[in-house]
Amino acid sequence: MPEEWLLNTISSVPLYQQIYEYIKGKIINGEWSVGTRLPSQRDLAKKFQVNRSTIVYALGELLAEGLIESKVGKGTIVVNNTWSLLASTQPPDWNSYVKSGSYEPNKQFIQEINRVEANPNMIRLGTGELSPDLLPVAKIKQLFQKQSSKTISLGYSEPKGSLYLREIISEYLKSKGIMASPSSIMIVSGGIQALQLISLGLLPRGSTIFHEIPSYLNSIHVFQSAGMNLFGIQMDHEGILTEGIGKFKRQHNGALLYTIPSFHNPTGILMSSNRRGALLNICKKERLPIIEDDVYGDLWFDGPPPSPLKAADDQGLVLYIGSTSKTFGPGLRIGWIVGPEPVIDRLSDIKMQTDYGASSLSQFAVAEFLSSGLYDENIKKVRDELKLRCNFTIDILNKHFKDLATWNQPKGGFYIWLYLKKTISVQKLFKMALNEGILLNPGNVYDRNDQQHLRLSYSYAPLRHLEKGLIRLSELIKSLSY
Repeated sequence: MPEEWLLNTISSVPLYQQIYEYIKGKIINGEWSVGTRLPSQRDLAKKFQVNRSTIVYALGELLAEGLIESKVGKGTIVVNNTWSLLASTQPPDWNSYVKSGSYEPNKQFIQEINRVEANPNMIRLGTGELSPDLLPVAKIKQLFQKQSSKTISLGYSEPKGSLYLREIISEYLKSKGIMASPSSIMIVSGGIQALQLISLGLLPRGSTIFHEIPSYLNSIHVFQSAGMNLFGIQMDHEGILTEGIGKFKRQHNGALLYTIPSFHNPTGILMSSNRRGALLNICKKERLPIIEDDVYGDLWFDGPPPSPLKAADDQGLVLYIGSTSKTFGPGLRIGWIVGPEPVIDRLSDIKMQTDYGASSLSQFAVAEFLSSGLYDENIKKVRDELKLRCNFTIDILNKHFKDLATWNQPKGGFYIWLYLKKTISVQKLFKMALNEGILLNPGNVYDRNDQQHLRLSYSYAPLRHLEKGLIRLSELIKSLSY
């Protein structure tokens, strides 16, 4: 329900009448189509900050007009609107269209997380992004002002993205040991679009994607919506276990392997150098392409991670994904794919068919930020702040979670993978925390069978919120454990 509409508490129009008019407007205008389920009376009362009886009066008016209907087991749904009141034929049932779309809906947990994240009063203990305080907004403003003499394009860029930006990324990648010419780099609108393009352009329906378990892939439906299957491979403290990959490929007709070697999402694990070598060797032997997601690779604390898989790739086996979303500009929506030129050509053709290229202004901003030295200056500050936040969070865990959970000690990135010692209902914990203004990311978001982990993030919430939220979380866990 939109945040911008509020009741007028000083109006002569009764509150129930205002709510009735609001909901009726939604139905008449077609925004709430036939079949739409209304929020519960309790949720409506909470939203409008009124007594439940006020909601009952408003819904009673809508029932009397035949616009809504209460059904046992289904709640209150829209059964009529202006079109069906005035016309002899029924209007289209948009809900049937919504359910028929090919793109898989998000899990209920994730839809709820996405919805609640818009609430500025929520303590977000699992959000995987930088705090607004860590984003270089002032520097980006200054950058545009200083570069006013340069030509800034508002037109479309070429299919692979701005050549200027791709040349700068080519130089930036050399610091990671990756030799990639601009022609083998494509600019995308963030890491998720990179995965979408790969799913659309390179793999037939029914393909099997290997990934670490737990995995970020389970929290999005990019490959599933393209008609593909996911197969999880277990991890240890060094990263994905490589011994069974050959057998799995033959048994499950594996098409490619997706991995986050550096500061894995959600576990925070840093894949060791030896394990990276073993993974690359087995995938070479099995001719199994790799998608290497390295969006967290620059966020190390005391020393850089081992070289990316792509740096040792001498067969064009690895598609490498990078992004600005985790380091300085999630709203810029700029990322990149590095790979063999025929693959990049294919993906860029699909991108042109879907969105005609990433924002030219965002591409310009990223190019200038990387080339001016501002990125290097900023990332050092971000690393220092993340390390401070991580240590702060670990101290709280040591004080309040020692008997409740175990956890990893991150070497970078955003995440602590918290293992609850006693089995409790993660769904119940999620709802209890939500009622207290605390937003969690439960483990079953990343592995549907996981009922004992939480993904904690120290990157987003202010320190005072981290402390308050974690202490209250420990109390909620105790209440469910005994």
